[in-house]
Amino acid sequence: MRIQICAVGRLKSSPEKQLLDDYLSRLDAAGRGIGITAMPVAEVEEKRRHEGAELMEREAVLLTGAIPKGALIVALDERGRVETSEAFAKRLGNWRDTGTSDIAFVIGGANGLAPSLRDHAAHIMAFGAMTWPHMLARVMLAEQLYRAVTILSGHPYHRA
Repeated sequence: MRIQICAVGRLKSSPEKQLLDDYLSRLDAAGRGIGITAMPVAEVEEKRRHEGAELMEREAVLLTGAIPKGALIVALDERGRVETSEAFAKRLGNWRDTGTSDIAFVIGGANGLAPSLRDHAAHIMAFGAMTWPHMLARVMLAEQLYRAVTILSGHPYHRA
């Protein structure tokens, strides 16, 4: 099963980029043995000036174009389901075990995801009630994906 993060905005060279790359590398190395691989992050950016709902819809069009054909869509949204790392790992394992070949985790821009894209998601998840910067959300997602793979493979990284 291939996992791809599709996100609005370009993450330039920074500590966040280093962390993201580190966790994606770990995810790919640890996941290969259990049938999970990480694809490069797909970054999209709207160059034209738009605001509010119009900007979110333009970003949704760009994100939709970045999602692999036939991929199961998981939206990151503050109104999504909050679950434990163990529950997330179980969900990821179930998707893998039922034949899902591609999963796209979608992260919107500063205004969030357009309802049109969020409504097409098979699952909507949140990192709690707090609002997180969308650039930092990438790192948090990559870490949780790596953690889920270690849980599924019995690796001691997750010490619950």
